[in-house]
Amino acid sequence: MPVDRPDVQDRVATRAASQARLDGWLSGYRPLPGIPDELVQPDGTTPQAWLRFLGELAEFPQGEFEDRFALATRHIRDAGVSHRIYGDDNERIWPLSPLPLILGEQEWAQISAGVEQRATLMEAVLNDLYGDARLVSEGHLPAAAVTGGADFVRAMRGVKPAGGRAMHLYAADLGRGPDGRWWVLDDRTQAPSGSGYALENRMVLSRAFPHLYNAMNVQRLAPFFSEFRASLANAAHRSDPRICLLSPGPFSESYFEQAHLARYLGFLLVEGDDLVVREGQVYVRTIAGLKRADVLWRRVDADFIDPLELNSASRLGVPGLMEAIRAGGVVVSNMAGSGLLESRALLGFLPALSHHLLGEALKLPNVATWWCGQPSERRLVERNIDTLAIARAFGGQGHPTLARGPRMLADLTPAERSSLRAAMDARPVDFVGQEVVRLSTTPAWRDGALQPSPFVLRVYATATEDGWKVMPGGFCRVSDQADARALSMGEGAQAADVWVLSDRPVERISLLANRDDVKVRRIMGHLPSRAADNLFWLGRYLERAEATLRLVRSLCTSLMDSDAAVHGTGETLSKLRGLLVEWGAVDEATDGGQVADFVSAALHDETAYGSVIRLIQAARRAAASMRERLSEDFWKLLLNLESRLKGKRGDVLTEADGLARAEGALQALSALAGLTHENMNRVAGWRFLDMGRRVERGVNTCRIMRQLAKDDASVDDLDLLLDLIDSQITYRSRYLEGIALTPVRDLVMLDPFNPRSVAFQIVTLKAHLASLPTLQNDGMPERPTRQMVHLASQVETASAGDLDTERTLEIERLLMGLSNAIADRYFLQGSNATPTKKLGGLA
Repeated sequence: MPVDRPDVQDRVATRAASQARLDGWLSGYRPLPGIPDELVQPDGTTPQAWLRFLGELAEFPQGEFEDRFALATRHIRDAGVSHRIYGDDNERIWPLSPLPLILGEQEWAQISAGVEQRATLMEAVLNDLYGDARLVSEGHLPAAAVTGGADFVRAMRGVKPAGGRAMHLYAADLGRGPDGRWWVLDDRTQAPSGSGYALENRMVLSRAFPHLYNAMNVQRLAPFFSEFRASLANAAHRSDPRICLLSPGPFSESYFEQAHLARYLGFLLVEGDDLVVREGQVYVRTIAGLKRADVLWRRVDADFIDPLELNSASRLGVPGLMEAIRAGGVVVSNMAGSGLLESRALLGFLPALSHHLLGEALKLPNVATWWCGQPSERRLVERNIDTLAIARAFGGQGHPTLARGPRMLADLTPAERSSLRAAMDARPVDFVGQEVVRLSTTPAWRDGALQPSPFVLRVYATATEDGWKVMPGGFCRVSDQADARALSMGEGAQAADVWVLSDRPVERISLLANRDDVKVRRIMGHLPSRAADNLFWLGRYLERAEATLRLVRSLCTSLMDSDAAVHGTGETLSKLRGLLVEWGAVDEATDGGQVADFVSAALHDETAYGSVIRLIQAARRAAASMRERLSEDFWKLLLNLESRLKGKRGDVLTEADGLARAEGALQALSALAGLTHENMNRVAGWRFLDMGRRVERGVNTCRIMRQLAKDDASVDDLDLLLDLIDSQITYRSRYLEGIALTPVRDLVMLDPFNPRSVAFQIVTLKAHLASLPTLQNDGMPERPTRQMVHLASQVETASAGDLDTERTLEIERLLMGLSNAIADRYFLQGSNATPTKKLGGLA
């Protein structure tokens, strides 16, 4: 019977179109000659997992695949998912491929077993080299291969790590060679990065293709991170330890990842300045004094962790940290000196060490490597120098030509070749020769088609009480070049999610506790001093930007409506422009130019320290230093506001254009204020953010007051003042007689019920300070409280009729003094930081 129902015909036609699209993708796919490929097997067939995945994508209507991925990757831009190339000043948007790397359960089992074995071997070698060093004394390893690099930390010899383990996290960079076997290209034992980006990759892909992700039984990542967190917690001395992630700071290449992991795992993100060593123990500087740090997950290279004993030029470390490590006062993961195992000089010895220490061959062989510190290996490298890749033997030192990784002589300029050969002759111990492995390829989506791209897979393992556990997935880099040599992975590489499939349905697991006996808490812990500092200044920058925008808005409206005498008199307009110049929003040289240029400069001039764009950039930098404490919505709004203001200095603006931009920015700032008011917990962090706002608002109001509410102020001056502090409606509802100097002064400065008045800011600041912790419970007020009492008394006892310019300036100076007192008490105190003192006594 013929099929003539329209809906059936539509389904048949859709299915035919999908099959044609899939056939077109596969027929147009051309693997690189002689290189294994994930999509096309040696016999020309395509694995079922890939057929299923691509078949599902082909069923989407034309263009929907790209639209779905574009929608999901908006999260990358909006949330500020970024990375930094070494030497760059600016962060780059995270480059994610829309196609995952798909690995079957059987293949993954082989990879997992090999990585687990290698982690076990690495830990055994590390324990020996910093312990009895029998591998050297018995001749299994040359001493120069161990001590030749800066990653060998002599101060750790004989030190038993607190918690019993020297290494809690290991990673291996893997590639698949021409024979189809997986090879280890590099070991990562110092501070393995990328696991946080693996989480982000998974979130974006699962959002783009949720049905497909669940239907293909992709194994979850959460159990791995749960085991890693438990491993660090179990290593501590206390039942409820404080675990910190030690970061190099916002200019680190992977700072976003560090902040993301700290938030995801519930760790405290700290920098070296946040920590201090006292009597063999490590403490975090908080607003409540020094608080014990039990575990440090180190993302700072070992040479930089202690400027007293290691690199004296380091600004990233903690003076005395090595002393605390030797005393067992803190667990450090991975142990200082573990980066030694990343040395390529050791690679050639690992196969024999595996037999010696584990009694078995390596399940995942590493790239054949010959260390030039041995005469026979050096001669072999010299004979084959045109076919081998030359690399640094040790990390962090060596010939600059090899700074980006292994190179072949054929790829170098004549001058570089000559320089490299001379260096190899002078110090052969600094070099290795390596076999050039060609990587297998995986499909990547480029220009609307599937293209084969070489890839490197980083796989992670964490130490647990039951041995090493491997993350079912990892961090994959996909090259944008057709060159499949393992040494050619460049800066243009994309990241890809890694889908390890299971033959059975996968249980949905998260990091949420699965017990009902978890102790209920309503506190957020002690706020680190650096976070308090950044939150305080974030509030100040945002409030200062708002005040500047209000000046710009009033300037535009004055010019547009001068006939109605809004503030159209020349003297008032001159004062308005003078305030923008005084605040640094506009350079004095611009003051005499066209009004459009003046407004554009105030909004967009990145060379003026007080312009709106500079203030928003300062706010973004302050926020970036504590990204783990801010919501995704807050960060998204802040980045969007910066992008709307940036790079528009040369635009030709009318007064209407300037007004529209100022009002749009004010609306964005209002949204940010609403988020902080409605969504942030009322703990110390929120208080410091709000205190920054209140101090800045009070200071700005005083400055405007001194300019526009002098004894000879005109009606236009006072009307403008009410506009700038958003109090027109309040004033007109109270005073029907019209605008007069004394009631305006009272409303602006002394009215505790007006949220824009100085008095209101002081009342709010007083409440915030009363809620903050004290260092000593001796009943004596601390300096900020004393300053606050003096300031409050000046305002509460003032009379509006006496508020001349000098009295207003005195209140402004007291507010600035209060800001300094808050900074001296609660922010980073350097060597003066002291623990909280509890003084007891009988009443």
